Amino acid sequence: MNKSPLRLIVMGVSGCGKSTMASALGERLSLDMVDGDDLHLPESVAKMRAGVALEDADRWPWLDRIGHYLAQAEGNGRVVACSALKRVYRDRIRAQAGEVCFVFLDGDFELIDQRMRQRVGHYMQAGLLDSQFRTLEKPQADETDVIRLPITEPVQDMVAQALAALQASATSRLHPR
Repeated sequence: MNKSPLRLIVMGVSGCGKSTMASALGERLSLDMVDGDDLHLPESVAKMRAGVALEDADRWPWLDRIGHYLAQAEGNGRVVACSALKRVYRDRIRAQAGEVCFVFLDGDFELIDQRMRQRVGHYMQAGLLDSQFRTLEKPQADETDVIRLPITEPVQDMVAQALAALQASATSRLHPR
């Protein structure tokens, strides 16, 4: 049986640990990893650096690049760290990439705000966290391609939970009830 490449998006608001988790999953599963931030247009990066929240018009080409990157996956697959805050954004990625699994890093404002204020050298300003939470549409139960993980767990535990969920998902697709 020919195994198709895995396509993962590690999603959530800025500062939740997407890049760390995507890197850990990529290493563990031998996936090519890219940080979605690296696929933003320079104009969008300049906006965020200046503390200006992006609008949907800024995001569409970015989401298309992410979906295209995932669609081109070969070998074991690819993982992208991408906020994917709204369902319409996730649907846009799905339309480009085909079968994709989202790993949603779920955490509260206070914890993420504290983490963002401690990080150095990132263009996303902590002041934009409010707009991220206002924009966030948490995945609903009908989005069956989403694994939800609490960010209060250590990274290695979150990776283990994600791997178990991916294994269970693969098994259920191979052996439907």
